Amino acid sequence: MYIIGEKIKEKKMLEEIILEAPAKINLTLDVTGKRPDGYHELETVMHQISLADIIRLKPRREGIALRTNSSAIPDGEDNLAYRAARLVLDQYPAAGGVEIHIDKKIPVGAGLAGGSTDAAAVILGLNRLYDMGLAEPALLEQGARIGSDVPFCMAGGTALARGRGEILTPLPVCHLPHLVLVKPDFQISTGAVYGLLDLENMGSRPDTAAFLEAWGKCDIISIACHMGNVLETVSIKKYPALEDIRQEMLDRGALGAVMSGSGPTMVGIFPDPKTAAAAGQWFMTRYQEVYLAASYNRGDRNGKEPFITG
Repeated sequence: MYIIGEKIKEKKMLEEIILEAPAKINLTLDVTGKRPDGYHELETVMHQISLADIIRLKPRREGIALRTNSSAIPDGEDNLAYRAARLVLDQYPAAGGVEIHIDKKIPVGAGLAGGSTDAAAVILGLNRLYDMGLAEPALLEQGARIGSDVPFCMAGGTALARGRGEILTPLPVCHLPHLVLVKPDFQISTGAVYGLLDLENMGSRPDTAAFLEAWGKCDIISIACHMGNVLETVSIKKYPALEDIRQEMLDRGALGAVMSGSGPTMVGIFPDPKTAAAAGQWFMTRYQEVYLAASYNRGDRNGKEPFITG
């Protein structure tokens, strides 16, 4: 998460703050059980990529006003960014209100944490805009109250996430320079996917230990080979086109491909820019939402000490 611009009024008061809100992909996703609170116990490797929304925050005397360039996302309490602002401002009433503008570039309902990353940007941005002085643990706690993916979106980089996704262990920097993302023209309900998941018969599961070893060496071929997502057993059964996309990626030179989150976006790792570009062009003739991407900030998290939770 980067602050990419600020406008300062007289007396050094911030007039506007502009942030990038990067998408996340799941390189592995395993479900290890179900919790007493009804959530599933996860073990997943999350990675931020260069596909990003742009969030602009401006102070206002009171209330929250949210605008966006997309008719596909709500502008009220159903929007995670709005809820994040409400959560923070209710705790710091002296701050006043905020005007939020979301320039949406991450596809909606894609398994890429588009809503969560916007919420993360709002929390971080409000902390800066109103000089609240919240430390990283407090920021992460606020994020976890909004959604399971929000703490990672705030922390950035690459992390092994456990629990509901809020317990983060940062991983070494590794840059994935040639990614192709394909989102077919449908959305998948995350709740429905987890509801249909058979914990006793999940079939093939990712070898997280082998993936982490490959990641530690930044061995991209081995990383691609050890990607995996148990939710594919549900999503692909309902939407066989997802398996077709994976095979089409492999046929066009991908080293490996995996569904992100509960889907439907399929992510392919490619060996070089030419192969990735050719595959991207081919998919663009067949699907409306195709993206060429890479690791956000070359896989680093802005040079800060990593957030460690749990």
